[in-house]
Amino acid sequence: MLTGVREKVKVLLVLYDGGKHAEEVPELLGTIQNELGIRKWLEDQGHTLVTTSDKEGENSTFDKELVDAEIIITTPFHPGYLTAERLAKAKNLKLAITAGIGSDHVDLDAANKTNGGITVAEVTGSNVVSVAEHVVMTILVLVRNFVPAHEQIQAGDWDVAAAAKNEYDLEGKVVGTVAVGRIGERVLRRLKPFDCKELLYYDYQPLSPEKEAEIGCRRVESLEEMLAQCDVVTINCPLHEKTRGLFNKDLIAKMKPGSWLVNTARGAIVVKEDVAEALKSGHLRGYGGDVWFPQPAPKEHPLRYAKNPFGGGNAMVPHMSGTSLDAQKRYAQGTKAILESYLTGKHDYRPEDLIIHQGDYATKAYGQRAKK
Repeated sequence: MLTGVREKVKVLLVLYDGGKHAEEVPELLGTIQNELGIRKWLEDQGHTLVTTSDKEGENSTFDKELVDAEIIITTPFHPGYLTAERLAKAKNLKLAITAGIGSDHVDLDAANKTNGGITVAEVTGSNVVSVAEHVVMTILVLVRNFVPAHEQIQAGDWDVAAAAKNEYDLEGKVVGTVAVGRIGERVLRRLKPFDCKELLYYDYQPLSPEKEAEIGCRRVESLEEMLAQCDVVTINCPLHEKTRGLFNKDLIAKMKPGSWLVNTARGAIVVKEDVAEALKSGHLRGYGGDVWFPQPAPKEHPLRYAKNPFGGGNAMVPHMSGTSLDAQKRYAQGTKAILESYLTGKHDYRPEDLIIHQGDYATKAYGQRAKK
């Protein structure tokens, strides 16, 4: 681990292009135009900042600039995928920061072995409230059949029966979350006032009995057992080798017929073709969320267009749940704090921000890996 104040460090920043919107709203910090607000701060210290949204293909700016960068910063909303092949070429890389939460775009095993061990950090907690709010909103949008009703109005039509025939109340429904970490717990807390029949969760690590009583939720030992009971399922687990493709046709078949599925975790946790087919058949009444694989989602991505037999049930949006203006302020501040910790040589990172540090895993969140 490098100690002492770092001088003349090259920082590579991969963000989405905010276009005119970033010019109109300077608070859009997570864009190439506004650069998390760190350019002047870095350049005043003699460091170099290279910013790009071009991240696809071997000749991308991302690939070219990564070769000699010491620090890479990217976001879950426009991820620069740090594959083993890319890491092998990044001879100077020492620190990879996720401006937000979720470092599944990094090959963590490879990062542990690259250049003596790259530190991988994220701004834990920066957007958990933002995502939890989006989950609750999406549940309501699906259960209340909001999207087709709104589209009807936009088209100049008026057919109450067409909207109401697939509209339900959330009250009295069974809702379950896959994982009850920082986001999953907040989702359950926000659902408590809706008087759901039951709030369930599946997680290898249970909440304390006191928290369960406070929230009014119950742990289910088996994922399949929980899915069979739930009217609504929300996915709130990290993406790793054990959750990639978890929601395939076999698991979806075990869900309660006519249930709703919400995914604001990661797109690759579901098999997109299987979700689309379940929605078209009506086995899933609805699917909604904001995560895709790959990102940005190609125009032919099946979850852009899949609908239930009634012509609704799709509440998909761009990856936006964790990048509200409030969240952007928080993850910009957190990114700067991680940078400062590294550049000053103090390495006094918040423990909860560390995914990999000093050549070892600092968390169990990505597959419950054992320490070396």
